[in-house]
Order: sequence, then structure tokens, then C-alpha cells
Amino acid sequence: MSISARNKLKGKVSNIVIGDIMAEITIQVGQNIIDAVITRRSAEELKLKEGDTVVALIKATEVIVSKEN
Repeated sequence: MSISARNKLKGKVSNIVIGDIMAEITIQVGQNIIDAVITRRSAEELKLKEGDTVVALIKATEVIVSKEN
């Protein structure tokens, strides 16, 4: 599959919370955590479960950069 998103972060699903319409997916990427909110239908179609290896594709029009002083 080809995709235009350049920010691809591979990680493991560490938690899933399924709601009536949406699902919150927590992905552990190294020392970092990414929380994604997707439709329940998408989570079910992907058959996501804890421990699955996934890729978080991030495409944003704005990125905020911070530096500790």
C-alpha cells in the first residue's frame, strides 16, 4: 500500500476503550504514548486488540515544536 503520510510511527497497542460510536486506542511507540480516537467500526474492521503491532500515520497541517530551556 502506498500512502502520502510521511510520519509513520510503529508501535504496539497497549489499551483499547470501545465506546458506542468511537474507540480510543493507546499505542506505545518506544518510550512514548500516542492516543488515537477512531470510529468503533474502524477498530472492529481492523480487529484491533492489545498487543497488536500497528503503524500510527500522522498527517497534520500544523506541528508545534517545543524545547525545554
